[in-house]
Amino acid sequence: MDFSWRPCRIAKCRSPSPAIAHLVAESIMGLVVQTEAQIAVLEAIEPHFPAGPAQQGTQSVCVSDQISGGAGGGTSAEAGARCRDAAPRALQHPLRAGLGPAAREGRGAASGGGGNSWDLPGSHVRLPGRAQSGTRGGAGNTSTSCGDSSSICPAPSTMSKAEEAKKLAGRAAVENHVRNNQVLGIGSGSTIVHAVQRIAERVKQENLNLVCIPTSFQARQLILQYGLTLSDLDRHPEIDLAIDGADEVDADLNLIKGGGGCLTQEKIVAGYASRFIVIADFRKDSKNLGDQWHKGIPIEVIPMAYVPVSRAVSQKFGGVVELRMAVNKAGPVVTDNGNFILDWKFDRVHKWSEVNTAIKMIPGVVDTGLFINMAERVYFGMQDGSVNMREKPFC
Repeated sequence: MDFSWRPCRIAKCRSPSPAIAHLVAESIMGLVVQTEAQIAVLEAIEPHFPAGPAQQGTQSVCVSDQISGGAGGGTSAEAGARCRDAAPRALQHPLRAGLGPAAREGRGAASGGGGNSWDLPGSHVRLPGRAQSGTRGGAGNTSTSCGDSSSICPAPSTMSKAEEAKKLAGRAAVENHVRNNQVLGIGSGSTIVHAVQRIAERVKQENLNLVCIPTSFQARQLILQYGLTLSDLDRHPEIDLAIDGADEVDADLNLIKGGGGCLTQEKIVAGYASRFIVIADFRKDSKNLGDQWHKGIPIEVIPMAYVPVSRAVSQKFGGVVELRMAVNKAGPVVTDNGNFILDWKFDRVHKWSEVNTAIKMIPGVVDTGLFINMAERVYFGMQDGSVNMREKPFC
């Protein structure tokens, strides 16, 4: 194939011969069959493409215009616009898709993204060298490449400290309470992930015989993901130990739960467990409910009753009641049970045991996110790397 260069009649710049332009244009349009020979040709011509735009003020032509006889024409800006329009389709380029020799040799982009990028300054398509980005390594061992001078490595944030605190709390609870031949209730949310990871490690290391009861679809998937034994309350109606997170914990170990929408099944599993252990990070520790958590107390309701229940709660106890709306779907959040969730943003401290009972008596209410006198012990992961344990006070 001819790799020689010749003057372009349409633009006052240097461009590849028609055969090369045709092949590159087809690659950009996603029409090339990605064969070994074509990949080799594309890699061979890559260094010969111009590194920058043509001189300002001259007419230019997009590579895709050359195969149509230069019908595009126009100014540099117009040609550049046509090239930019073709950019999404250029993602099917065999090199961009990681199918070239670089990918076959293990030098392609990681699964998180990256790979070759397309630079379309003005009217030229430039194929830069392969840039690696994303993460490398297996699960639980990720590292971000920040060697590029143009990349920014974020400093450790409060959120990373909170995540580490969750991990500390989860592992402490598992070490202190999980024993062989137990039936475990597995909670829901972000903190429980760390506990399940440690449970799975101990099962492998110590050959533990454990059965796990989930509190949500998420918990069920976690149990299966880590290869633990999945069961249900039909087969195991008595639970030895339930471990779960919380949105807020007060001085008496009363909890607000349900920020993730799983409050009813969480309360069922915790209620049938001989011991209920809570794990949380330092942000969840409060003297009174509502000090830290400002999103309200979740109330799961039958969909047809959400309006009268909202009115009844606000009239009896004050505050504001809002129907929780979904983020990635139109309409309200729907629980694993097919119900709606109301968030009651109360305006004062209540006698929570009485309020919890009264709300549950309202027709249409399934359950509340108030967990009163249920937790036996709470583990708080702290910012300094320690774990604080607090037990239920004795009256």
